[in-house]
Amino acid sequence: MSRKKRRRKILHAIKRTIISVIALCFVAILINLAPNYEKNYLDGKINLIINNNNITKSLKTDILVENNELYLSFDDVKNFFDEYLLVDDGKIILTSNTKTVSIPLNGDKVFENGSYTINNYKILKKENVYYLPIEKLGSIYNYEYDYNEKNKIVTIDSLNRKVVTAISSKKTDVKYKPTAFSKTVDKIKRGETVYIVQNTEKNEDEKIGKWIKIRTSDGVIGYIKESKLINKVAIRENLEKEKIDGKVSMVWDYYNQYNAAPTRTEEIKGVNVISPSFFELKSDGSLAVNVGTSGENYIKWAKEKGLEIWPVLSNSMLNNLDAVSNILKTFESRANLIDNIISELVKIEVDGIHVDFENMYKEDKNNYSRFIIELAPRLREIGMHLSVLLTAPDGSDTWSLCYDRNLIGKVADYVVFMGYDENTASSKTAGTVSGANWVELNIKKFLGQEGIEKNKIILAMPFYTRLWQEKDGVLTSRVVNMKDIEIPEYAKRTWDDNLKQTYIEYTIDDSIYKMWIEDEKSISEKLDLVNKYELAGAGFWEKDREKDIIWDIVEEKLK
Repeated sequence: MSRKKRRRKILHAIKRTIISVIALCFVAILINLAPNYEKNYLDGKINLIINNNNITKSLKTDILVENNELYLSFDDVKNFFDEYLLVDDGKIILTSNTKTVSIPLNGDKVFENGSYTINNYKILKKENVYYLPIEKLGSIYNYEYDYNEKNKIVTIDSLNRKVVTAISSKKTDVKYKPTAFSKTVDKIKRGETVYIVQNTEKNEDEKIGKWIKIRTSDGVIGYIKESKLINKVAIRENLEKEKIDGKVSMVWDYYNQYNAAPTRTEEIKGVNVISPSFFELKSDGSLAVNVGTSGENYIKWAKEKGLEIWPVLSNSMLNNLDAVSNILKTFESRANLIDNIISELVKIEVDGIHVDFENMYKEDKNNYSRFIIELAPRLREIGMHLSVLLTAPDGSDTWSLCYDRNLIGKVADYVVFMGYDENTASSKTAGTVSGANWVELNIKKFLGQEGIEKNKIILAMPFYTRLWQEKDGVLTSRVVNMKDIEIPEYAKRTWDDNLKQTYIEYTIDDSIYKMWIEDEKSISEKLDLVNKYELAGAGFWEKDREKDIIWDIVEEKLK
């Protein structure tokens, strides 16, 4: 073979190799751009799209069809709509944003937000699994439902979420992924309306480069070029409950059931929420209401001063753990109490409620949580706030371990950490009522150990302290209001930088007196913790125990 022919042969071989390499590279690029196309819609199964997310593969049980109605399993309803869904004593208890509903497993009456209606929620039971009707649940969980029988796609859109639509300017393919090489999952015609998928975290359209994620009218989700859409419009915006503007600054106005609400005319500087003692729990689950003419005047004063009013509901008058346990035990008894609460709140036209249940059995923790779970939707329905008092974690059974703080923190608008009574009359040694180091330690527990969001935590602080007396080996103490603290000239004073308080000690006759002082400096230090940990705000126990200068500090620190 001549040298010229050999050279030509070699060049052809090189050319074929180059072409093969280019082809392989092209195939690799295609594989990379459209990797392992995974079919989005599972053959033979009804697909479920919730707020533009196909969650079919995450279902624990396939959607059930019976008599042309579609059903979702109990566990799937709990997973996607209602984490507090409960089967209890022959009924299923559901709670949504604004509804508390009890559906009997065998019965003709449904209890919904304080009234009974005819039961049209047929509950099925197959192989020991309960199933609930998907379409009918929409009235409880506030969603729109649609079923495309041809494509076997159920779409559910929450009515409190943003919805954006647009119109296709031309016929186009809908792609599984944002690339022209991806599988076509649907086709849309010119003039067809599509739903634009929203990135809920950023509250904007979900886009990748020039591609935008959409849902077709048939429920199919995929990507098209954004340039092929016109007339984009938001047909519904996110609906969120209004919260207090800025930090909560809350003061309790306590008076017992044998006294009338105080007469107030003054402005309380730096405060935006007032909490009077209007309600006490009675042993039959009803309320002892202490409003009257004085309370009506009090409400009028608070509104004129621009204050929100969250009356206290307390169990302190009852002082009976068994009675509280009986009230919390069943759905019916809890519902009765909740109906009473809602009725009274609507009657006096206030802005919310502060629930202060203390000293309960540890065994009642779940039932107390259910009370809060079932109360919250009823309050949201009438636009009122829910604040719940919680003691410091890791204490005694009836004082600290009777609360599920994490769950209550999820459900309530605000939780109030009672940042006082670190030492009480029953303490074996003298100590502070509210040391800054103890307060900070428990703030960290609320945030970490208990997993409560910082913008829900209100730090409550005391306008009082204790004067301790030690005589002949016996320790006693009494409460001293901040405004009434008197320090003898001969008392020894020491600033405790851990407690952020002034400690005093003095002797009279054979008695040693000790006090950890609450004043403008100690309160200022606690307010600094509110800002340091970016908490929702502060609360103060209680009005008329303070020094006037305190309100200047509150206004300055909480802005």
